[in-house]
Amino acid sequence: MRKILLVVASLLSITYMPAFLGAQGAPRQGGADQPYTVEYYYKVQWGHQQEFLELFLKNHYPLLQKMIESGRMLSVKVESPAYHTTEDGRWDYRVTIRFRNSTVATTANPDEERMIGELWPDQAAYKREEQRRFEILLAHWDLPVTDITPKK
Repeated sequence: MRKILLVVASLLSITYMPAFLGAQGAPRQGGADQPYTVEYYYKVQWGHQQEFLELFLKNHYPLLQKMIESGRMLSVKVESPAYHTTEDGRWDYRVTIRFRNSTVATTANPDEERMIGELWPDQAAYKREEQRRFEILLAHWDLPVTDITPKK
């Protein structure tokens, strides 16, 4: 009886192990021509959240809008948490970007420098303000996300 149980257990593990291993971690995002979503998190030095947001909206958000107009991105959403968390888990702003596909999300935009030049003719001021935005930033991380909501 013991041998039979071992054989059955072995067969079950061989049969179901690949499905179990495939279920580990986040599911892959859609195919090559499917939208690709990334969340960008920003943690700012205490007392500088408003300054960071003003600089972001002045010097980065217009570039993101320009990339939507070009078709590279589908949407941009900027959010802030309603409540606070522990310091180690704190983030101040989340920017969710839906790219046209994974290729444009993971490759440099060849038009970015041209767009920056068009949007901000005063490059010295632009660079100074962008430098300040990053000086007051404590942490920044990017998180590709997959919508796993069951279909109806």
